[in-house]
Amino acid sequence: QVQLVESGGGLVQAGDSLRLSCAASGRTFSSRAVGWFRQAPGKEREFVSLISWRGDNTYYADSMKGRFTISRDNAKNTVYLQMNSLKPEDTAVYYCAASNTLYATYSDYRQYEYGFWGQGTQVTVSS
Repeated sequence: QVQLVESGGGLVQAGDSLRLSCAASGRTFSSRAVGWFRQAPGKEREFVSLISWRGDNTYYADSMKGRFTISRDNAKNTVYLQMNSLKPEDTAVYYCAASNTLYATYSDYRQYEYGFWGQGTQVTVSS
């Protein structure tokens, strides 16, 4: 099993930066792809970014490209999401999730399925 805990959220102003962390327990975490998702009030959860289990492939939603960077440190069982140039529309609860499949190398990020989720961390961006 994998347990995930997000941290690093907070209240910032537009244009500021935040780095979210997703710390995991479980020996298989380093073998799983990890995604970040977010959910704003009244909206459906949406994909933000994904990193492959080895960290050699990353994917981003179009609105995050160039502003967000995902990375991982498997020695620390942690995945990060660096968020720059934050906008009020980035306000949401951010969740990390680990893939069901070990060593997955899908060419399309939409093929990944996530069975392990954290509790989320709130990011609020004021204008």
